[in-house]
Amino acid sequence: MRNYIIAIVSISVLLFNSCMASKEVKSTAGLFDTTWELEYISGPRIAFEGLYPNKKPQITFDQKETKVFGNNGCNGYSAPYTLNGTALTFGEPGPTTMMFCDGGGEQQFLQQMKKITSYSIDKDGKLNLIEGDVPMMRFKKVAK
Repeated sequence: MRNYIIAIVSISVLLFNSCMASKEVKSTAGLFDTTWELEYISGPRIAFEGLYPNKKPQITFDQKETKVFGNNGCNGYSAPYTLNGTALTFGEPGPTTMMFCDGGGEQQFLQQMKKITSYSIDKDGKLNLIEGDVPMMRFKKVAK
């Protein structure tokens, strides 16, 4: 009887762990193979439309190269990232084209990226980039 109970507990633990592992894979899988467009940024006292009058920033995660790329509302950028579970940090952005940008949102976006410590994808499919425990930027998927 004792061996039977040990076997059931062992199988239950294995099933539970495999379910948790598959959830983690699914959560990071949603991050890749899509382009995300910024719809909210915390901090600035300027209206979102004033920060990004012509184009909203976008971000795409390249899983193989461990880099992100996109535009910051005006100029293009790329930066390395480190991902460990939901912990996420960005390195220094590489050189970009340097057009003059209206609104000041470009610097706000790049400064905010440096502060990110993790991410989540909420029930509505929105990507939240988080500093500590506060969502600082929210992105929606771009229709292909």
